[in-house]
Amino acid sequence: MSNLSAGEFVADFFESFTRAVVAGGDAAAVVDRYYTPDIEQIADGITLDRQRLIDHLRPVRKNVVSCSYDVHEAIRTSDRVAARFTIHAELRRGRKIATEVYLFGELAPDGRMRRTTQATRDVSTR
Repeated sequence: MSNLSAGEFVADFFESFTRAVVAGGDAAAVVDRYYTPDIEQIADGITLDRQRLIDHLRPVRKNVVSCSYDVHEAIRTSDRVAARFTIHAELRRGRKIATEVYLFGELAPDGRMRRTTQATRDVSTR
């Protein structure tokens, strides 16, 4: 387990993952760097396995210009993480969106994400 606080861990995990995604390169290698091969990510009732997560990166790369994370609350043990954070994303056509995320996750011993369950809601200003 790293010496980062729970909030720092969550921010670092998702910020570095997003930077790697937006930078391009092999999407499978990016996913494998941050997620275990048996990843199961359930977001708003939709389940993504490794291949679906890799496929999900294509529209993210196409549409996202920049992204930042505000971690409001987080707790972490050696193999679990829970957090409430907001993703602020700027899209190619200038639109800005904000999404609040409630995440519960299971971590592998090497710090990669093994399983997450997330609920999200749009908190963009209109």
